Amino acid sequence: MKKRYKKIVKTDNHNILKKPFLQSSNTHMAFFASGFILLLAISACSSDNYFEESIRTAEVTAANKNRSLQDPEDVEDSIKNSYARLASKRSDICPKLIQEEVGSKVVERHSEVMVNNHCDYFLYPRDGQRLSVNVNNRQIEALLIVPTLHDFANGDYQVKSYDKHVIRLSYNGATYRPENLVYDVAVTVSD
Repeated sequence: MKKRYKKIVKTDNHNILKKPFLQSSNTHMAFFASGFILLLAISACSSDNYFEESIRTAEVTAANKNRSLQDPEDVEDSIKNSYARLASKRSDICPKLIQEEVGSKVVERHSEVMVNNHCDYFLYPRDGQRLSVNVNNRQIEALLIVPTLHDFANGDYQVKSYDKHVIRLSYNGATYRPENLVYDVAVTVSD
C-alpha cells in the first residue's frame, strides 16, 4: 500500500505545480480573445452599412462594365466627335464638329484651310430639316457622305433621321491644288 499512496501524492504534487489560469501567456490570450469578440460585435452591428455599400459598389461596377462593352464602332465614333469638337476651334485641322447657334440657321466658317485633299464637317440635324452648303471657291466640291451620298450642287438635302451627318468638302479643281487652300463655307440648316 505504500506504493499506491506515493503515486497519489505524486499526482497531487504534480497538480499543485500547475500555474493558475490568468497568469502570463494565458492573460495575453484572454485579452486577445476579448478584443476579437469585441471587434466581431462591432462589425456585426455595422454590417448593414457595409452590405449596402457593397451593393452600391457592385451596381456601379456593373454599369461601368456595361459601358465598356459598347460597340467598338460607338467608341471610335465618340473619339472622332471629341476630336472634331476640339478641331472646330482651329481653321487648319479636320474633321470638325459644327453646331448652329441658338436662333441662327446658318453656320459660317471663315478662312478655313484645307491642308489635305478634303475636310469633313460633322453635324447633327433633326428629322425633317433641310441642309444646304455654300462654298466661296468653285474648285471645292461639297458632298454629304454619311448617312447617304448627296451632292449639294444638285440642291438641298432633306434630313430623314436624327443621326450624324458628315459633309465632305474636297478639292475638285483642274489645276494643282495649293498646299493650303483657304475658303469660306456656310452650312444652312432650315426647318
